[in-house]
Amino acid sequence: MEVPEMLRVWVLAAMAMGGSRATLPDHRVLPDHHVSAETGSIFVHELERELFQEAFLAGREDDGATPITFQAHLRDHPDLPRWLRYIQRDPHQPGYLYGCPTATEVGTHAIEVLAYNRHTYETVAQLLIITVIPAPGGEPPYQGEFLVGNRNVEELLPAAAQEIFLQATASVWEQDDLHVINVTSALDRGGRVPLPIEGRKEGVYVKVGSRGAFSPCLASAASPQSRFHCSLGQQPLASCYDTFAPHFTIRWCNLTLLQVWPSPTSPGPVWGSGVLEEGGDFQPPTEVPPRDLLPGYLVTLLVPLAVAALLCLLLGHLMCCRREGVQKRDLETSDIQLVHHTTIHGDTEELRHMAGSRDVPRPLSTLPMFNVRTGQRINPMPGSPDGARVPLLPQ
Repeated sequence: MEVPEMLRVWVLAAMAMGGSRATLPDHRVLPDHHVSAETGSIFVHELERELFQEAFLAGREDDGATPITFQAHLRDHPDLPRWLRYIQRDPHQPGYLYGCPTATEVGTHAIEVLAYNRHTYETVAQLLIITVIPAPGGEPPYQGEFLVGNRNVEELLPAAAQEIFLQATASVWEQDDLHVINVTSALDRGGRVPLPIEGRKEGVYVKVGSRGAFSPCLASAASPQSRFHCSLGQQPLASCYDTFAPHFTIRWCNLTLLQVWPSPTSPGPVWGSGVLEEGGDFQPPTEVPPRDLLPGYLVTLLVPLAVAALLCLLLGHLMCCRREGVQKRDLETSDIQLVHHTTIHGDTEELRHMAGSRDVPRPLSTLPMFNVRTGQRINPMPGSPDGARVPLLPQ
């Protein structure tokens, strides 16, 4: 069931239970929106609130502060593609779809976007068609990943913020062909959620690529000596600390430099038209010579039976031919143990015989003399031969 249909069913159930006569929230569909993305480069699509807000039902006053939330998923699938992410920090802020497609993601991806008006529960849907094409120059061979500690991921997704970051990176890298490859939240890398204190941010990993080599400043910041200083809690050996200030706070101990070499691609299979050539007929395989299956059948049947027969013979020998017997047991048992066993057996038989014939009267100390319920005194020497059968209470 589609998400809009589920929403309408939920509203119908609420009306049936509460008896409300309010009208159902309307659902509208916007025209399809086509965008393109290149492999090896960041893709960012902003879900503008104004575009969806204009599509909501008119006829009422709107101050422009209507809270709107978005939901996005791949068509006919519950989630987004693995290379695409979605974020919206607040219902009064726009949402973003962002990610970096790889060579395996080349093709068309249909993303269904659904906007909710949190006041009226109206919905507006739009189909976003993303066409991923391979980058003309391929993947950049030199890539550097910076950790920006004073930003959240949605703050570096707009093009203006990325341009400012690239300008600061160019002064450090000393290259002009820089471009952003990917932007990832530090929470997606296992980072901790910051405390709810003003000024605390989640942190953002920004990967930048170029076809030029790394500058000496970046190379020294990622050297083993700098890693050693970082392990001691000190700053790495680099002279480019403050080039990003005051806009960005770079954590140089988390700097990662990668050098990617293009791997040769093997040619794929050549697919034909699927139609036989003219004059070519399908030749079925020749007849298979008959096989003798009797030896295999006998082995499968007789080997388990033989093993079962041997086990039965062994078990019968152990149970019938290996018994010690009573006489052999008595001969191997010491006389003291036999006398002790005989004495216990005789005493047990005597006690059983005495318990069977209870002709001895009970001791006077065990007989009831006074009934607390009726006040009647009972003769301690009843006439019945068996005093143990006298009830304690009258029937």
